[in-house]
Amino acid sequence: MRLELRPPRHPVDPRAIRWWTAQALVPVVPPVLVLGLLALLIPPARVWLLLSLAVVAVPGLAYVLVMPRQRYRVHRWEATEHAVYAASGWVWHKARVAPMSRIQTVDTVRGPLQQIFRLSGVKVTTASAAGSIKIQGLDHLLAADLVERLTARTQAVPGDAT
Repeated sequence: MRLELRPPRHPVDPRAIRWWTAQALVPVVPPVLVLGLLALLIPPARVWLLLSLAVVAVPGLAYVLVMPRQRYRVHRWEATEHAVYAASGWVWHKARVAPMSRIQTVDTVRGPLQQIFRLSGVKVTTASAAGSIKIQGLDHLLAADLVERLTARTQAVPGDAT
């Protein structure tokens, strides 16, 4: 059977937008708060601190508002009887397909923020120099079911995935 690279059918969970927004706030909020506090506490440097605050806050706000929605628009996944398809990215878009015969391991990944939003990621390790396929932003129950199904399918495929 010949596999072709095509867009996957399934979007990630809509809660992924909130998860990616929370992730984006982590590097943006602390410097904005520190610069704002310093601008209040150090009057002689207030102009320069507020200017620095604007330089950090404006692109940071754009990042927080644009990135999660753009990622949600791009991120897609699909697992068929023959392959796993994934599309990801928000600036650089990446599409991957892995035939079942090339899959070595299938893992669930759940960081602290993902756990708060009841989301998981699935990492499909392949016998490829391109590395693993990561599907982020799935409902944690769907991710567990997907891992179980992929594991069963890969065990049914003859060969050693190399």
